[in-house]
Amino acid sequence: MSNFWKRTISAVVYVILFVGCIYSGKLLGNDNLGVAILTLFLLFVGCGCTFEFYRMVGQQGAAPSRWIGYLGVILLTTMLLFIIGNGTALSELWLILTALTLLIGAPLSIALQLWKHSDQPFRDAAYSLLPPLYIGMPMCSMLLVAASNANLLMMLLIIVWMNDNGAYMGGSLLGKHKMWQRHSPGKTWEGTAIGVLVAMLTAIFIGPLMYAESGWLEWGIIALVICVASTLGDLAESMLKRSVGVKDSGNIMPGHGGFLDRFDSLLFAAPVMLVWVVYSNSILNF
Repeated sequence: MSNFWKRTISAVVYVILFVGCIYSGKLLGNDNLGVAILTLFLLFVGCGCTFEFYRMVGQQGAAPSRWIGYLGVILLTTMLLFIIGNGTALSELWLILTALTLLIGAPLSIALQLWKHSDQPFRDAAYSLLPPLYIGMPMCSMLLVAASNANLLMMLLIIVWMNDNGAYMGGSLLGKHKMWQRHSPGKTWEGTAIGVLVAMLTAIFIGPLMYAESGWLEWGIIALVICVASTLGDLAESMLKRSVGVKDSGNIMPGHGGFLDRFDSLLFAAPVMLVWVVYSNSILNF
């Protein structure tokens, strides 16, 4: 099978799975069950991203306390399930555990290096803490956006996907000036500009239909900001891969790479979308 068909089939399966999880609550007629299904999907993705991150930095000789990273990602990603409990004791316990993981994680990860034989203990301690911030917070952001309105999370995906595809097609056809050759040799200014334009036009036309509370101008602005964040996320992951000398973060998606390769843009774009949701007074009603 050619690489084109592998990429196409992988992309179709990915889109169907992700979109199906986003709208599972409506399809099943149970919003809480829908949140649980989306949470499980993003938890799987978050743990996959964390695994790939630790595997890549391990190639540099780093020896982080991986359990701290996994624990932080798991707690942050599943937090919404317990917040839905409307302030029950279990919900409060989960919030406390999450806060302790983030607040105590820094001194604990540094202290654990005292028993290890690392030449760069503070580097390893930093790698221990990075996944909850780099991966866990964006997963939680996507869940909070979906809890506000599933169409808003769908619009986030549409904007990011249109930006990525527009940049790829534009760069292939018209790209001449390299944007960041040190970290991403294939990315061009022309392709990036076309990707942003395509994403903004898509948001302007589709956004008001998906979420009528915001007009076309507001959708155009948020699409622009999301595209900037999305591009930075892509560049950041490229920088990570270049630093460890790998082409792809993994191979779970034939033709596309690993979890981080597929979600790198969303990791930076999701918190931006959440900030906009809160700013635009889209109250998160659980």
